[in-house]
Amino acid sequence: MVRGQVRFRGIAASLLLVVLAWAGFARSQEATDSKPAESGEAHGRLVLVLPFENRSGDKSNDWMGSAFPDVLNRRLSSAGFLTIGRGDRLYAFDHLGLPTDLQPTRATAIRIAQTLDADYVVFGHFAKGTDANQLTAEVLTLDVSGLHLSEPIEQQGDADHLVQMISSLAWKVARQLNPALGVDEQTFIAADKNLHTEAFRDYIQGLVAADPKEDIGHLRDAVKLDPEFAPAWLALGRTYFADEDYDDAATTLGHLPADDPNALEADFYRGLAYFYTGNYREAEDAFAFVSTRLPLPEVVNNQGVAASRRGKDSGALFEQAIAADPRDPDYHFNLAIALAHRNDTAGALKELNEVLTLRPGDSEAQSYASQLKNPTSTGANPDPGHAVADTQGPLTRIKRGYSEAGFRQAAFELEQVQQMRLASLAPPERAAQLVRDGDQFFQRGLVLEAEREYREALKADAQSAPAHAGLAAVQERDGEADGARQEARASIQLAPNVPAYLVLARLDLQANQLSAAASDVSQALRVDPESASAKGMKLALERRGQTLP
Repeated sequence: MVRGQVRFRGIAASLLLVVLAWAGFARSQEATDSKPAESGEAHGRLVLVLPFENRSGDKSNDWMGSAFPDVLNRRLSSAGFLTIGRGDRLYAFDHLGLPTDLQPTRATAIRIAQTLDADYVVFGHFAKGTDANQLTAEVLTLDVSGLHLSEPIEQQGDADHLVQMISSLAWKVARQLNPALGVDEQTFIAADKNLHTEAFRDYIQGLVAADPKEDIGHLRDAVKLDPEFAPAWLALGRTYFADEDYDDAATTLGHLPADDPNALEADFYRGLAYFYTGNYREAEDAFAFVSTRLPLPEVVNNQGVAASRRGKDSGALFEQAIAADPRDPDYHFNLAIALAHRNDTAGALKELNEVLTLRPGDSEAQSYASQLKNPTSTGANPDPGHAVADTQGPLTRIKRGYSEAGFRQAAFELEQVQQMRLASLAPPERAAQLVRDGDQFFQRGLVLEAEREYREALKADAQSAPAHAGLAAVQERDGEADGARQEARASIQLAPNVPAYLVLARLDLQANQLSAAASDVSQALRVDPESASAKGMKLALERRGQTLP
C-alpha cells in the first residue's frame, strides 16, 4: 500500500469533527478556546519507541530487540500515551532511506521523530548480565522539542521472563514521562503474566521474519501455544491478508474478541477479506462494527461499498465519508454512483466534477460523466428516487487500507474529549463515571487501564467506596493480597458493598480460611440478598462443608 508521509497531529482533524458530533461531546469554539490544554495534548504524549540494540554478543537474541518496542508500546498506550506503531516506524525508516535494523544515532533519532511528529523517542540496548540467563537493559528518552536526553533507566531480569522485565522498564519510562501516573508497577508486570514465553518469542520472530513462509510458521506456533494472545492472531491474520489468502485471513481475524483493543483493526481487514471473496453481507457487518465505534472515512466508505454491492442505497454513508475527508476523490465518485442510482443526474454530475477537480486524470469518472450526460447510453432506473443494485455503470470504490496513524490519533483524541467532558462534572459525578469506565475495562481484562480509571476516580473523590473496591479487585488480580485487603476494607468502611466483601471472601477462600470467607459472603448478602456473585460464593463454600453464619 502506497502511503503519504505520516503526520500525526492534524491527520484526523476533519475526522475529529465527525467523532465529536458522533460522541455528543462537541463544545462551542469559545468554550474550547477558554480551556487550558489537557495533559493529553500534543506535548509530551506522542511516543516513538525504537528497537533496542543487541549488545549480548549472541545473534540468536536479535529478536529481543523488537520485543522491547512491542511491549513498551502496549504498556505506554494503556497508560494513556499515544504510541507510534511498528508499521509507521518502518515507513519512517524507508522514507528516510534507512535500513530497518539500523541503530540510530541521536541525530538520526531526531530525524525519525520529526518525520513522525513524535514528542519523545525511547531507545536503548540490552546485554548479558552477571549470570548466563540474566539480561540488563538501559533505556534513554529524548525530548524532541527540547532536545533534552533523559537520565538512563536500567533494568535487570531473567531472559525467561523477558516480558515482565520489559513491563517493569515500561513502568519506569511511563513514570519518567508522567510522574503523576497513578498505576502501580505490579499492574504493568501482571498485564501479561499468563503469556506463554515461547508464544511471545514466536510472535516477535514472526513479525520480523524476512521470509513470508517463516513468519506464518512462527505466528501459527504462537497462537497454538497461547490461543488467548490476541496480538499474535492479529499479526497472523494480517499476514494471510497480505498474501491474499482471504479465507484464512477472515477466519483468523475472527478470533479476536469484540472488546479487544485490536478488534477494530482486525475487523477492518476482516471486512476487506470478506469483500474480496464476495461475502458482502459479512463485509458490511465487519465495517459497521468498526465505524460505529470509530467512524474513520475509509471505514464508513467501505461499509457503504459493501452495502451497495447488496443493492442498498449507501449515499448517506458516502456523504459521511466526504464530511470527514472532502479531499478524497473516491468518496465523491461513490456518492456520484449512489445519486445516479436515485436518478439524481445533476447531483451525480456535480460529484463527478469534484472528482475531476481533485484528480483530473480519472478516466473512469470522465467516462461515467459522459454516460450520464447521454442517458441513452445507460439503462433507466425503473423506480425513480429509489436505489438500484450496484450493477449499472461503474462499481463503487473500496479503500484497501486505513491510516494507522489516523486510526490511533482519532481514538486518542476521542479519549481527550471524554476527559474534557469529565472535567466539567462535579467531583462525585466524575468519580462515578470513572469507576464505570474502570469497571468496563476490568471486565474486558484490561487491568492496567482499569487501575488508571479507579485511581483517577479517587483523585476526584477520595470518599468513593466503588473506586476503592475496584482497586481491591485490581490488586487481587495482580496477586497483591495485602493491598487488595486494604483497599477492600477501606471501601467497606466508606460504604458496605458487595464487590469489596467478595474480594475479601475470595482472598480468605484462597488462604483456606473458610469461616472468614463465609462471614464475608454473609455480609455481602446482607447488602444485596439477590447478588448472583454472592450466591455463587455461598454455594462454593457449602460444597466445601462451610455454612454461612
